[in-house]
Amino acid sequence: MKIHLKKPLIVFDLETTGINVTQDRIIEISYIKIHPNGNEESKMMRINPERHIPEATTKIHGITDDDVKDCPTFKEVAQDLANTFEGCDFAGYNSNHFDIPMLVEEMLRAGIDFDIRKAKLIDVQNIFHKMEQRTLSAAYKFYCHKDLVNAHSSMADTSATYEVLKAQLDRYPDTLANNVDFLADFSKMNNNVDLAGRMIYNEQKEIVFNFGKYKGKSVLQTLHNDPGYYGWILQGDFPRDTKNVLTRIKLSEANIFKSK
Repeated sequence: MKIHLKKPLIVFDLETTGINVTQDRIIEISYIKIHPNGNEESKMMRINPERHIPEATTKIHGITDDDVKDCPTFKEVAQDLANTFEGCDFAGYNSNHFDIPMLVEEMLRAGIDFDIRKAKLIDVQNIFHKMEQRTLSAAYKFYCHKDLVNAHSSMADTSATYEVLKAQLDRYPDTLANNVDFLADFSKMNNNVDLAGRMIYNEQKEIVFNFGKYKGKSVLQTLHNDPGYYGWILQGDFPRDTKNVLTRIKLSEANIFKSK
């Protein structure tokens, strides 16, 4: 089933040096850009992470240091990617949990304020887990009746994700509305405030911490009662996006309590 779009949709996948958003780096990115008129364009590029790719990671996606040594760094391609992605919505497999935070972290590291909050985010894995509980290879087999060849190649995974998303719309017409707003909302697992989910909205729509000693506690109240906690997070191994979001909340906290 063709996806109904109001603006372009980027279906994408990343291969990286590892799974730590703050410490690891992108080494390959592939995307398919689908326009509302149905036109599609695709691209895959390798990235020099400027660090060693662990052998254990290479065993997963097959990319070695030699494969990327002459490739551009992310900083060198970041602005072109930001221009390509401007005004688009996004879809991926496990993308809300990993690919989106990693992409934003790399953009911020390159000095680009890439505001993903303007976009709708569809996580095909979350739709799959809510409906069938499987992995990407199994999802591809289940929905598309094909074996996923070259799994963990970013373009193979990207193409499979796009095919699975369209097949999901065909399979669940009574459950899945064919529009990006619905799919983005349906594919959420958590109501995150920051991309990494260190802060979330609780049932009362209040922003609370989702980790550590203040888990479940109001972020605003915590920053007021324990000012040092803000500094600890800013100095800690947290994603830049988390720190930026917390800083915005900190500024609003100052105004709120000043007025009381």
